Amino acid sequence: MRITWFGLICAAVALAGCNSNSSAEAGSDTQAETGNTSETGDTSETGETGEPPELDTYGFANGCFTVRSDDTWLTASSSGDAYAFAASEDAAARFFMKASDLGTYLLYDQDGGYLVSDDGPLLRQTTLASDVLLIDDTYISGAEWLPETSVVDWDQYQLRNRRNDQLLTTDGLAEDGVPITFEPATGCVEHPELTLDASGTVERTTFEDGDLYGIVDTHSHILSNFGFGGGGIFHGGAFHRLGVEHALPDCELYHGEKGRKDFFGYAFDTSGADGADLTGLIPDIVAGELAEDNHLTAGYPEFTQWPHAPTSSTHQTQYYKWLERAYLAGLRLVVQHATTNSVICHFTVGQGLQETRYDCEDMTAVDRIIDETYAMERYIDAQSGGPGMGWFRIVQTPAEAREVIAGGKMAVVLGIETSNLFECTSVTKAGNPTCDEAYIQEQLDYYYSLGIRAMFPVHKYDNAFTPGDGDRAFIELGNFLNSGHWSNFTEDCPAEVTDGFDQGDLFFGGLNSPRDEYISDPPNDLSNYPEAPINIISLYINEIIEPPAEGDYCQNATMTPLGETLLHEMMARGMIIEVDHLPQWSYQRAFELLEAADYPVAGTHGRNLDGRVYELGGVSKTGFGRCRGDSPGSTVAGFINKIQFIADHGGYPAEGFGFDLNGFAGARGPRFGDGNCPTPQDDPVTYPFSSYANDVEFTQPVIGNRELDFNYEGLVHIGLLPELIEDARRDAVSEEDLEPLFRSAEGYIRMWERAEERAAALGG
Repeated sequence: MRITWFGLICAAVALAGCNSNSSAEAGSDTQAETGNTSETGDTSETGETGEPPELDTYGFANGCFTVRSDDTWLTASSSGDAYAFAASEDAAARFFMKASDLGTYLLYDQDGGYLVSDDGPLLRQTTLASDVLLIDDTYISGAEWLPETSVVDWDQYQLRNRRNDQLLTTDGLAEDGVPITFEPATGCVEHPELTLDASGTVERTTFEDGDLYGIVDTHSHILSNFGFGGGGIFHGGAFHRLGVEHALPDCELYHGEKGRKDFFGYAFDTSGADGADLTGLIPDIVAGELAEDNHLTAGYPEFTQWPHAPTSSTHQTQYYKWLERAYLAGLRLVVQHATTNSVICHFTVGQGLQETRYDCEDMTAVDRIIDETYAMERYIDAQSGGPGMGWFRIVQTPAEAREVIAGGKMAVVLGIETSNLFECTSVTKAGNPTCDEAYIQEQLDYYYSLGIRAMFPVHKYDNAFTPGDGDRAFIELGNFLNSGHWSNFTEDCPAEVTDGFDQGDLFFGGLNSPRDEYISDPPNDLSNYPEAPINIISLYINEIIEPPAEGDYCQNATMTPLGETLLHEMMARGMIIEVDHLPQWSYQRAFELLEAADYPVAGTHGRNLDGRVYELGGVSKTGFGRCRGDSPGSTVAGFINKIQFIADHGGYPAEGFGFDLNGFAGARGPRFGDGNCPTPQDDPVTYPFSSYANDVEFTQPVIGNRELDFNYEGLVHIGLLPELIEDARRDAVSEEDLEPLFRSAEGYIRMWERAEERAAALGG
């Protein structure tokens, strides 16, 4: 069973027998990390006895302070490369306290220097190393400090260094620290950060009938930078302990000069999934970089070319400040799926194109993403003043989600979307677990305990539960590489399933050879693929370059008995079952099981099986048209019709988005600009404008030194959701046209409540 860092911290807190107040809980997290504990009954040097008080360690966030010890103040040296305590208060460093976690801070002075200690001396550094820049997952910065109650004087603090677990003294670090006081000051410079470009606070949380007010994003991948081995295949973080400069740095380190090592991004974005010339790329892959420039790499603060969600799939589009701006516009529920792909990771690592921070296996990345989602919640809490204070709240029940949203915050549901779920591959590999009913129950219990509530049984590639749904193009090659089986497509497809990803022509016609038994030994030994990707691929170049097979194809197999067990066990736990990556025969079988159990389903890529999703109490996702027509309402007409369709099939008449950002899915492009729409467009979004709830005002969005233009760039990142909504509002006939969008969080939670009700009725 895998143990994540979150699980270890939870275990440590439970063993410590922490107090129920928030300060005690956060203090226990800190103690688990640093090894620092305080025993009761101590006596300080000032004669105080009993238990040391828990001084506030959260209220320093974003404040300006000097650091005093007795009659001396922490002061930068004349050379500017060190700190020491000196007698002049006027010369004292003015520190902006930037929270890096709960009760943990960067001390950033008025001239842009950090208080740092790597191995003892107190250094002043204007740039910091980080795990991202060093591509070293074990690296801990010496710039992070934890205020604690001083064991010498309980009315003062001591300052612990996170890197080496030692305490600040007057001339460096030691096991015993000096008492210090943080004195409020002026003259600080704020730590680098992106702006919200919005003002106001969330006020509206319900409708007059009591239903929740808010939009759901049913399908999101906030932390994809921790997928794919944690390297730079996907670049940029939603947050970083050391700030935006480390969350969103220049991607040249990973993607190479002018993006020439971003092979996956190039194939996916430049050529398109249907047009990538894989054989033409082989000489470039052997050479280690593309023969032509791919993209400009500058990150913070220039952001010359990225983020740009409509055209750039391998760069972060959900930095926490951008997500906060979307929250202010009405986004109140997000389903955060951990996603990754071991085949893509093995290719780039095996060819020496990019480095990783840990192994490429799917569940390694899933575990890390779960941990980092909790770390992101803590990080946002830390910026907001303490535990539970942030707007980003992970929830584990629909009742919690209701409480969070009614309280004016964003509820986050944890999910998984990956191919080799639980490492249960379709072909057993060395080191894989024995995937039987007991193992599946164990894994579901474990991930449920971590907060996972939504899950795809499969994603793209075959696994032990069901065939994958493929991709119809170059990503489909990965299914062959993942299993050693030829592609398994047939034209004998279920009549009642008319959609799905496994339909239409086969891009790799030469790889297709349908087999009689889905679970069977593979005819090709591709076990050396991770070590020598191109060598293995080259053995099959003749089959790869054969022309496409034209026809209406689907996967030649259905869900396995183990897959049916997985669905039943998910239903027993009231989990949200994501069905949209099931291939056609498996999709049909899943609905037979779901309808027999009267259990709701989530179709977050938009499938609804002619309304049967809604008849079960399930949800799908929506979108707006991009180009306006001659009459008002043309961009929202499809949305309005969809809401009526849902109502006609007995569903709750509301639907939210499923942006799939950071999931290699693209985003809404612009209306304006040459070739973007067939007819001239008018009425661009202008500033300022107010939210639909009229409680927040939005101004021109800026990222660093780059000003964004939704009209000509589209949905550059999630933070332009306000503009997307405003653009639709300007075209809608009335405000009521969009009301079902703002009821979509209510609709999703009703689906989740029904899942729990059915689990109880089924004896779960």
